[in-house]
Amino acid sequence: MSKKYVYLFSEGDATMRNLLGGKGANLAEMTRMGFPVPQGFTVSTEACTRYYEDGRTIAPEIEEQIYAALAKTEEIAGKKFGDVENPFLVSVRSGARASMPGMMDTILNLGLNDQVVEGLAKLTQNPRFAYDSYRRFIQMFSDVVMELSKKRFEEIIDEMKEERGIKLDTEFTTEDLKEMVVKFKEFYKNEKGEDFPQDPKTQMMEAVKAVFRSWDNPRANVYRRMNDIPYDWGTAVNVQAMVFGNMGETSGTGVAFTRDPATGEKVLFGEYLINAQGEDVVAGVRTPKPISKLEEDMPDVYAQFVDIAGKLEKHYRDMQDMEYTIENGKLYMLQTRNGKRTAAAAIKIAVDLVKEGMISKEEAILQVDPKQLDALLHPTFVASALKKAEVFTKGLAASPGAACGKVYFTAEDCVDAVKERGEKVVLVRLETSPEDIEGMEVAEGVLTARGGMTSHAAVVARGMGTCCVAGCGDIKVDYDNACFHVNGTTVKQGDYISIDGSTGNVYLGQIETEEAKLAGDFAEFMSWADEIRTMQVRTNADTPRDAKQAKEFGAQGVGLCRTEHMFFAEDRIPAIREMIVSKTVEQRKAALAKILPMQRSDFEAIFRAMDGMPVTVRLLDPPLHEFVPHSDEDIKALADEMGLSFDELKATVEGLAEFNPMMGHRGCRLAVTYPEIAEMQARAIMEAAVACNKDGMNIVPEIMIPLVGEVKELKYVKQFVVDTAEAVLAENNMKFDYKIGTMIEIPRAALTADEIATEAEFFSFGTNDLTQMTFGFSRDDAGKFLDAYYEKKIFESDPFAKLDQVGVGKLVEMAAKLGRQTRPDIKLGICGEHGGDPSTVEFCHRTGLNYVSCSPYRVPIARLAAAQAKAKENK
Repeated sequence: MSKKYVYLFSEGDATMRNLLGGKGANLAEMTRMGFPVPQGFTVSTEACTRYYEDGRTIAPEIEEQIYAALAKTEEIAGKKFGDVENPFLVSVRSGARASMPGMMDTILNLGLNDQVVEGLAKLTQNPRFAYDSYRRFIQMFSDVVMELSKKRFEEIIDEMKEERGIKLDTEFTTEDLKEMVVKFKEFYKNEKGEDFPQDPKTQMMEAVKAVFRSWDNPRANVYRRMNDIPYDWGTAVNVQAMVFGNMGETSGTGVAFTRDPATGEKVLFGEYLINAQGEDVVAGVRTPKPISKLEEDMPDVYAQFVDIAGKLEKHYRDMQDMEYTIENGKLYMLQTRNGKRTAAAAIKIAVDLVKEGMISKEEAILQVDPKQLDALLHPTFVASALKKAEVFTKGLAASPGAACGKVYFTAEDCVDAVKERGEKVVLVRLETSPEDIEGMEVAEGVLTARGGMTSHAAVVARGMGTCCVAGCGDIKVDYDNACFHVNGTTVKQGDYISIDGSTGNVYLGQIETEEAKLAGDFAEFMSWADEIRTMQVRTNADTPRDAKQAKEFGAQGVGLCRTEHMFFAEDRIPAIREMIVSKTVEQRKAALAKILPMQRSDFEAIFRAMDGMPVTVRLLDPPLHEFVPHSDEDIKALADEMGLSFDELKATVEGLAEFNPMMGHRGCRLAVTYPEIAEMQARAIMEAAVACNKDGMNIVPEIMIPLVGEVKELKYVKQFVVDTAEAVLAENNMKFDYKIGTMIEIPRAALTADEIATEAEFFSFGTNDLTQMTFGFSRDDAGKFLDAYYEKKIFESDPFAKLDQVGVGKLVEMAAKLGRQTRPDIKLGICGEHGGDPSTVEFCHRTGLNYVSCSPYRVPIARLAAAQAKAKENK
């Protein structure tokens, strides 16, 4: 018995998501529930994986199964594929197990050719509809399957509109559409050197292959990397009987949500177009009507839809995003899925569903993507600045937040401006398409001239937490001259605009923004997360301001305070440089004595900001060459300032230069060479703690010695720290605890963690360096070649953004286990950039770490991710 690769909708259900993809599983479930679903079948995700294994070909047995399922679907429909008298047409759509809106491809009206279109015209007595469907099919098939330029088809349509003096597609006559079909086919033949394929079975197999191929297109790969969707999942293909929303005034198509995806409000929210097909709504070619208007246009259909929408939300216990078509007054459901929503809506919906008794708190916690919280921690316009601003134009409030930046018109220009010049940008497009994903990712906000609340720009921006104003009809975009016009005013590339994704308002120039606050539903939701999670969340903070911000976001301590960041201020760098050029221990100590009071006041301010919560302070880590100038001009200026000769200082600077500073004279190696640096820092930390504890606080400083690879190194430096700490306590006649630990960031430290734990009371995993050292990649240089690794499927994600659990993770697990063997009560945390990545947080929970530490703005993300890790474990 050969393996089953193809399933009729009647053979599946919602539990088969991994095999049938999200769309296929939900179509099967709606069929099971007795809803009006045009029937069809799903080619499984396993068939997609096999397609790639077999060198991008479809195996004969899969082809046979597709044709067998097609025959059964023809029987259900009572029509025949490719038949002139009674033609059966299908749509071919992708459907991965994780929703990837707009990332992969769809073909409608498949099965049409020069003869079938005549038959369809006769059968429906509606030749205009038949030729409208045929021109759409040629356009989609050519674009998606044959990879011809979509733009040229649009140009042909626009030229014909101009010749006839019309504005809308619906104004074309039957004869116009017949002429359009001829022009489309001519363009196809010129480009491909052959006629447009007339055999429906060929069309079918080519379309299935195209959907499989689209799993590996550049935009899908970028989306997967951003959303942690593994490449080996593959996509399913859904082949479904066509129903037609373009058959006239009693037909239509639309998209609706059971709640408002922008605010979370419990109202049916959506849009539809009369006499249109699905892509018209999503592409934003015509501006649709709100779904509430459907009650006037077709009251019976509206009532039926409201009933189905309510049942689907109750069944899936989550807000649903539904696609539907009305054919001659009859409603058909084409899709349902858990709807993409803004972060604010996600929180409100989760809280409301708990209050409505539909889900538990744990289920609510699992409903919100931690990365989305980012959007709630982002700026809004300062009210006083907004009062003075004049609204320049207005579009639809498609994705909330406030954005201000320079205008750019292409994704590439946005990426260049942000990455090369550090600018803040707003991407302005007629309408976005999936090709724009990288520009949308780096932009502060997105502004489009066309498209509704369910257009590509709106859905993708909401998913990313990026501010978006869509369908701003007054805007005339001129790509050729890199500008846009609004009622006589021209805005050029590089000009500043400000957009408000919560109101749809667009302003000229810059408006000041302010940070968000945790309150209301957000605060309540986060309190549920804190009830569930067992792992603590700390922050990486080097200033009292960062520490305070993180505490407001719910941090439970500082997991990493980098002391070197305190040295670069104008009033401090001279003393550091004096220490660096010192020739004797006495000179060095004299310079360090100038730095001591500055360090002490920094630590005291951070201890006070954290109000008695644990603070881990890392001793000096970077190589000394980072603190000295490198150009002759700057060296000369500094030599004059310090009363040294140019040659003397230049020799010192050159002596500090290293071939590979990342693996050079830094971390604990500095303290081994110059113990007086560690002594000064230990004194500053302890004296700061003394000052706070004299005021009744209970500070237990945690002093972290970085970059240890050998227990003797740690022991050597630790002795200076302990001696200094004890001296400070004796001088002040005080007794309180302090801890000394190390950062595990060298593979050898992980391998010998049992030995290192004899001296260390805590480990903090510095996963940035641990990743660099384990891979042998420099984090600063890896960007030059990582794209090639993604392209060639060697890597699926950036190992510096998402912890490599297979390799680096193994070292973390090993070190945790060995450390506990020696010292059962050892405290374990992670403080690399990975600490705010949800999949890494889940890994840390599984590994049994006590805490993760991340930048202040990622603290709520880590809190939620830690709660989700515990909720999944409970399941």
